[in-house]
Amino acid sequence: MNKSELLSKMSEKSNLTKVESERALNAFIETVTETLAAGDKVQLVGFGTFESRARKAREGRNPRNPEQKIQIPASNAPVFKAGKSLKEAVNK
Repeated sequence: MNKSELLSKMSEKSNLTKVESERALNAFIETVTETLAAGDKVQLVGFGTFESRARKAREGRNPRNPEQKIQIPASNAPVFKAGKSLKEAVNK
């Protein structure tokens, strides 16, 4: 499902226009992004939790030349952990 398909489904289920659905989805994405960038997490009970986790610097291999070692810098990675209700719905 791509963004336009998601917006169509959202507008059907919520009785909003596609424009209103797009504004709501964009606001949600922007809010989650800003919250994760600030180091906080977004927890939606039953659905899941969005958070960022620190990754340590590490050594890796150059994909073009596997014999060459490269340094991968430390970074923060966004993570989503599914909630119980979402897991159960997917596993039906």
